[in-house]
Amino acid sequence: MKEKVIALNRKASHDYFLEDRYEAGLVLVGTEIKSVRLGKVQFKDSYISFVNNEAFIKEMHIAQYDYGNQFNHDETRIRKLLLNKSELRKLQNKVKLKGYTIVPTKLYLKNGRAKMEIALAKGKALYDKREVSKQRDIQRQLNRVMKNHF
Repeated sequence: MKEKVIALNRKASHDYFLEDRYEAGLVLVGTEIKSVRLGKVQFKDSYISFVNNEAFIKEMHIAQYDYGNQFNHDETRIRKLLLNKSELRKLQNKVKLKGYTIVPTKLYLKNGRAKMEIALAKGKALYDKREVSKQRDIQRQLNRVMKNHF
């Protein structure tokens, strides 16, 4: 199982506490998968919503394929995510709880197919972000002292 990471959503781990992670397939058209393979994908402001017990990713930008003709795709169209029925039900129930959302964290190719890692997330408050940053700085200083000391 070869995985080639196409795009990461680093901002998600900064803005949210990421809890459960799931792997979802994507329904893409021909020119979209060609652009994905070239790495022309952005997660900025993308989110996942549910319609009729199906998951969709909205506002994910896949650039138009350079060599596409009149059949080129719309860059920010709504794309369907492929998940098991039990996973869909579990995610929908969690999203109904206050403060939970589902964010895309990683897009990768697995055996030639586009897959997306999505995570159940709870929003961080500003003081949480400061605390995480403070802990990271302390850990970095400790590692530096230990490296120089030994």
